[in-house]
Amino acid sequence: MSGAIDTEGRTDGHPGLGRVLVVIPTYNEADNVTTIVGRVRRPPRPVDILVADDNSPDGTGALADALARTDRHVHVLHRRGKEGLGAAYLAGFAWARERGYDAVVEMDADGSHAPEDLPALLDAARDADVVIGSRWTSGARVVGWPLRRLLLSRCGNLYARLALGMPVSDATGGYRVYRLTALDSIDLESVCSQGYSFQVELSRLAHRAGVRIVEVPITFAEREHGTSKMSPLIVAEALWRITAWGVQDRRTAVRRGLHGTPDGQVRWP
Repeated sequence: MSGAIDTEGRTDGHPGLGRVLVVIPTYNEADNVTTIVGRVRRPPRPVDILVADDNSPDGTGALADALARTDRHVHVLHRRGKEGLGAAYLAGFAWARERGYDAVVEMDADGSHAPEDLPALLDAARDADVVIGSRWTSGARVVGWPLRRLLLSRCGNLYARLALGMPVSDATGGYRVYRLTALDSIDLESVCSQGYSFQVELSRLAHRAGVRIVEVPITFAEREHGTSKMSPLIVAEALWRITAWGVQDRRTAVRRGLHGTPDGQVRWP
């Protein structure tokens, strides 16, 4: 990935895209945060990093602060407590907007999203509004997952695609690039989900907003250190929300067809 970094630590951005902020949410990722930040920053890439830490009791926030003191491209957002993945990303989006970034990258802290795939995602964002690093498109690889996890993810994404009518093969994928102009066209204040379903909700809102979404194959690897945040409750929440959104979207489509109103509201004579 090309792009220059000047002696004062400012980047001129990714060519054709602009200034890029990589947002990495953390909660108890002390075993991973130093490694993932180092991988993003080597070789020197024209991106900045924001570690959004949810007051991790294992000292992740302090480790991130130490990284920020030695690298002016690394920043830390200390949050009050464990408020969830979605809230962390929304805070990161706001942080980026306030500081004039042109694009935001979502990336997990556990190493499952390879920073080595980042150049391909950023290149794709030159001609797209949203880029999803997909596990389920041609050329992608998933490493270290048992058959149960593979089936759960594949079936969940197929259900989301059919229920919501989105041409996206990996709606739950969390390795993404958003242009700030795309985020501005999405009603982020309406986002109500966390975790597994947060990515689906943003996929749905982006699709409904009419922004251009493309998928790029990635190599996804199971975490080596720490504990996964996935739980049966998170999966159940995602399935319930996808079903509710699907019903809502179909009702809106029927109302539009019957009454011809662009916002789906019934207008009586």
